[in-house]
Amino acid sequence: MERLTTTPPNVTLGPLDLVVDGRARGFVLEMRAGRFHGFVVRQGEQVHGYVDRCPHMGLPLARDLDEYVTPNGDLLMCSWHGAMFRIDDGYCVGGPCGGASLSPWPIAVRDGMIVTA
Repeated sequence: MERLTTTPPNVTLGPLDLVVDGRARGFVLEMRAGRFHGFVVRQGEQVHGYVDRCPHMGLPLARDLDEYVTPNGDLLMCSWHGAMFRIDDGYCVGGPCGGASLSPWPIAVRDGMIVTA
């Protein structure tokens, strides 16, 4: 099955509370064209979405389920090779892919629900 890098708009992922504030949650969407792997990071009422693929070697970031955020909650991390990314824009600030960025996954919060944008 093909691994997709985009999703259609207006797919409801679930309530905002599905993602713990200051943490992240992975999502896998099965679509006719293939499977999409992404994750959502929550900071209060704000959310950021990224394709779950490190620009270094193309692996998913989290080795363990939903472990995308550093323990102190300030950066995203790839658990395979230690790349570190800013939460707000996915820019790599350390590790083997310095200067690269995570691919954004457009999402929004509407009426308390996380949806693709």
